[in-house]
Amino acid sequence: MTTFEEQKKKSAKPLLWISMISMSMVFAGLTSALVVRKAEGNWLVFDYPIWFYISTALIILSSFTINWAKNNVKKDNLDMANKGFLWTLVLGLGFALSQYLTWGALYNEGVYFTGPGSNASGSFLYVLTLLHLLHLAGGIIALLITTYKAKTGAYSSQNSLGVELCAIFWHFLDFLWLYLFLFLLYIN
Repeated sequence: MTTFEEQKKKSAKPLLWISMISMSMVFAGLTSALVVRKAEGNWLVFDYPIWFYISTALIILSSFTINWAKNNVKKDNLDMANKGFLWTLVLGLGFALSQYLTWGALYNEGVYFTGPGSNASGSFLYVLTLLHLLHLAGGIIALLITTYKAKTGAYSSQNSLGVELCAIFWHFLDFLWLYLFLFLLYIN
């Protein structure tokens, strides 16, 4: 007979994958709606601010740093793992800040979320990026918990499930952003 802890460990990854698939479906639905709405016409075309591109570079870098942290946990090199988690956190927060700066720059260019001067193209952009940012907030919370546990010695090469789950989710967020980034560049 298996214990509750063993069952919990066995079900953690499949549950994470199910949740990521459902999150992907939300974004697939929104991007499909964007394609349909754009075909109706009255679509504002605008240039993306530099912060939009900087945020992409930051999140790509964060994928490398979390992978570095995970690999160091598996080698029982917890000092380097903690540095990797810290860098991932800094890059994740930098991504969030650059998204905020993107919104500010778009607003200054006359691209509004709602109101008399708004257009569906801007509204979709704000919704997609905000929804991704909300998911990133969940990733940052997971990263904070994982970082805390790593600092307290909860992880090792023999016990790294929490780190693996955090890394899988973080890579999912990175992949999701790359999808949105490329989709938004293409559709614009």
